[in-house]
Amino acid sequence: MITVTNFSKQYKGFTAVKDLSFSVEPGQILGLLGPNGAGKTTTLRTLCGIIPPTSGRLLIAGHDIAEAPIAAKQNIGYIPDDPRLFDTMTVWEHLAFTAAAYKVADFEESAEALLMSFELTHKRDTLVHNLSRGMRQKVAIACAFLHDPKVILFDEPLTGLDPQGIRGIKQAIRERAQAGAAIIISSHLLSLFEDLCTHIMVLNLGECRLFGTMGSVLSEFGQNDDSSALEEAYFTITQNKEMDQA
Repeated sequence: MITVTNFSKQYKGFTAVKDLSFSVEPGQILGLLGPNGAGKTTTLRTLCGIIPPTSGRLLIAGHDIAEAPIAAKQNIGYIPDDPRLFDTMTVWEHLAFTAAAYKVADFEESAEALLMSFELTHKRDTLVHNLSRGMRQKVAIACAFLHDPKVILFDEPLTGLDPQGIRGIKQAIRERAQAGAAIIISSHLLSLFEDLCTHIMVLNLGECRLFGTMGSVLSEFGQNDDSSALEEAYFTITQNKEMDQA
């Protein structure tokens, strides 16, 4: 569902991502992990068609994001770390606008179900300007889900959410994966990956340092009394790379 082959992105001579290749199949949840500046957001934004790749090929549901951007984007749901909503539109108007943009016919029933799922029904007619950060995040996710995308990309999905909201978003992600969506989550929250992800990729300095199933990573790095296996893997990989560059 997602296929990335030899992807690189440069900005005025600076390499943000270097020769990255990976794939995500339907039902899989890939956790994208790495320190600030590792290339995570650049990778997600390129997959969405927001920025062009310098080289390489990125396919979404079989469509090249550079050569067939509209067909590719019709299959994508993207939730950035700071969603840009329309302050003077209500929650329902956002859903109606999204349905029109993606040509979703008879969207009302699906939209009502999403409002209920994300506990937004009572905010249906509220201007998003008057919503909390967490509520705005829920609106962005509901809009991203409305056209039933085959690929869903999250950049820090739990920002601003309370514990109840976090629980609801996690369950929604699981349900989408079970329904066949291919999902990528970028976050600094290792516990989120351990709870949700089937696969893990560690990026550092624009390069893939580790890619595999969550089970294989946890098995390889084991666990000690002070940290989880995923935490051990993260610090081992990123610190070793930083020392190599010193």
